[in-house]
Amino acid sequence: MTEQVIADVKQWIAEAEKLIIERLQTPLHVEEKTSQADVVTNVDKEVEAFFVKKITTHYPQDGILGEEGMAEPVTSMDGRVWIIDPIDGTLNFAKQQDHYCMMLALYDNQQPVVGFIYDVPRRELLWGGPSMGVYFNDKAITEVNPDTLADGIISVNTHMFVDNRYRVREIAMDALAVRMTGCAGIGFKEVILGKQNAYISMLAPWDYAPGMAIAAGLGIKTTPLNGEPFTFKERVPVLVAAENTHQEIEKYL
Repeated sequence: MTEQVIADVKQWIAEAEKLIIERLQTPLHVEEKTSQADVVTNVDKEVEAFFVKKITTHYPQDGILGEEGMAEPVTSMDGRVWIIDPIDGTLNFAKQQDHYCMMLALYDNQQPVVGFIYDVPRRELLWGGPSMGVYFNDKAITEVNPDTLADGIISVNTHMFVDNRYRVREIAMDALAVRMTGCAGIGFKEVILGKQNAYISMLAPWDYAPGMAIAAGLGIKTTPLNGEPFTFKERVPVLVAAENTHQEIEKYL
């Protein structure tokens, strides 16, 4: 079953990529959600609707949790649930047409099965899960960044840095360098590929679930900084880091 899921999602992503490229040939329709920086486009909605249709056709018994609410709302994470972020980094997508991803994950009774992060502009697919390992464009990734906080780059949420929430500014100042991408998929990808040591941000379930599933395949920790378990119902402060850096950052909290 899992092999079929992987094959299906890869095909869906390829089809959705074509849809995105086609829609970028015409002006985007952009709407504000909660602020000028929190937006949704016609492409977000169309891509999510595309994935929802594929899932309901091929896996009709599964639940779906999507950012744009294009599926019937799930009432719990019991059983198999797909989690979708059709365009992660929507503000980047709308303003730059760069630094954005498509993300999907499959969970079973709140446990990760497999996650997918597709960096559309770079045509890079990162996927994997706890029982299958991690793959980058189908090449196995087996090494984890061993650097300490002082020797590595970390990525953080802008507001958490400015407000020093969870001592993020102090953590960033003790790192070799800090980045702010505005895209959870890229934040997870950089840590999983060993290019950065840690990623800290306020994330909704569709922001963290795909990356968390993939990270688990390498033993990279995804931890809620508020000390509460993931409920998949709300935005939470999240730390993603390999063991060495994770232990160092925990000392700040």
